[in-house]
Amino acid sequence: MNQKAWGGRFEGGTDASVERFSESITIDSRLWREDITASIAHARMLSKVGLIRLDEADALVAALESIGAELAAGTFPFRIELEDIHMHIEAALIERLGDIGRKLHTARSRNDQVQTDFRLWIRAAIDRLGEHLTSLQRALVAAARRHHGVVMPSYTHWQRAQPVLASHYLLAYAERLERDRERLLDCRRRVNRLPLGSAALAGTSLAIDRDFVARELGFEAVTHNSLDTSGDRDFALESAFVLSLTASHLAGWADEWIVLNTTEFGFLKLPDALCTGSSIMPQKKNPDVLELIRGKAAAVIASLTQLQLLVYKLPVAYSRDLQEDKKVLFEAFDTTESMLAMMELMVHGMRLDDLSIRSRLADGFMDATALMELCIKHGMPMRQAHELVGQAVSLCEKTKRRLDQLSVRDWQGLGIPNGIDPGSVLGVDRAVQALASYGSSGPGQVEGQLSLWEERLAGR
Repeated sequence: MNQKAWGGRFEGGTDASVERFSESITIDSRLWREDITASIAHARMLSKVGLIRLDEADALVAALESIGAELAAGTFPFRIELEDIHMHIEAALIERLGDIGRKLHTARSRNDQVQTDFRLWIRAAIDRLGEHLTSLQRALVAAARRHHGVVMPSYTHWQRAQPVLASHYLLAYAERLERDRERLLDCRRRVNRLPLGSAALAGTSLAIDRDFVARELGFEAVTHNSLDTSGDRDFALESAFVLSLTASHLAGWADEWIVLNTTEFGFLKLPDALCTGSSIMPQKKNPDVLELIRGKAAAVIASLTQLQLLVYKLPVAYSRDLQEDKKVLFEAFDTTESMLAMMELMVHGMRLDDLSIRSRLADGFMDATALMELCIKHGMPMRQAHELVGQAVSLCEKTKRRLDQLSVRDWQGLGIPNGIDPGSVLGVDRAVQALASYGSSGPGQVEGQLSLWEERLAGR
C-alpha cells in the first residue's frame, strides 16, 4: 500500500522537493503525547460503539503506549516522507498490528485529529503558564511584605508624582498579572472544546460517541458545527492575544526596572546571578536578563499578528495554511513561560535600596497633592486649591526650598485660609499617611490589600 494516507488516487510518488517543503514533523513532533492520548481515547470509543472489537481496541492501546514509550525515550525513528506526527504514529501502528492498525483512523480526519492534539497541548500550556503567573505573584507579594515600610516616588511621564509605599508599587504588578491569569483561564474555556468527530469537515455517517471521547480527554464540551470546527483557529489566536498582552506587561516592567537600577536612580539592586559584565569595562553590571525579557517580548507580541495574517483570508473549513499555526504558538508559549520564570528569580533576588531612595525622597514636591486636598477638606474649591499650591511650588523653585520649608508669612502671602496647617500633610511620610481611599497607597489600605493577596495566594 502507498505509505501516504491519501495516496490511492495518485499515480507515482510525491516529488521529494514537495515532501521537504510540506513536512511538519520537525515542528509537530512535540504533539506526540497529545496524539497518543487522543488516539487511545478514540480507540476506546470505537470499541464502545462497536466499530472495532474490544480485543482490537486493547491491541491498539497497548501498541500506542509502546510507541509513546519509544517517543519519550527518543528512540522512535522519524521519516520526512511521513509528513507529520499523526502519520508517523499511524504507520508504526500498521507496521506492528497490520489491519488492526489501519482501523484506528475510522471516523476521524487529520483535520480534526490535529486540532484535538493542538487544543490538548494549548490547554496544558495554559495550565503551566497559570502556575508560573501564580508563582510570580507569590514572589511579588513576599517582596511587598519585605519592603512594606519603604516609601518611594511614583511617576507619570517619568516625572515625580506622589509618594507611595513600595509594597503598593509591587502589588500593582501582582494585579496586572492577575488580569493576565484571568484572561488565560477564560481563554482555556474556549480551548477546552473537543473537535474530534468533526472528521474532514462534514462529520461522519458512523455511529460515534463524541461525548465519551470528551469525557476521556477532559474536555468540557464538544464543538457544535463540523464545518466551522474544521478551519477554526480562534482558540489559537485568542491564546496568542493573551500571551502578547502578558509579554507587553513583562516588557514594560523589565524596562522600568532597568531604569530604576541605573546609577542615576539607584532605587533597585539586582542579583549578581541574573546580571552580566562587560568584556572591556571591569566595573559594569548589566541587566541583561531584563533587557532580554524586553527583547523577547517582541516575538510573542508578533505571534498574534502572524496568526491573524495566517487566517484572515481563509474560507470556512480546513486549508493547508493552518499547518503554519503551531510553530508560532509553540514559540510564543515557550518564550512567555521562560520570561515569567526569569522574572520570578529576579523578584526573589532583588532588593530596594531604602537609603538611596530616602536620600532624594524630598525632591520633586511630591507632597503637593496632599496639601491641595487638605485645602479642599477645608472648603476651598478644587481649582482654587490647585492654583494656590501651584503658586507655592513656583515660589519654592525660585527660592530653592521645599514646601515644608515655607514660612507662615509665605503661606499668608499666598493666600492660604486661616485654620489650615500645611505642616500636617507636608513631607512624603505625612503625604502617604494622608491617603485613605480604597485601593490607595495609604498604609492601612496597603496592609489590607497585602493581607488579601496573601490569603488569596494561599488558597491556590
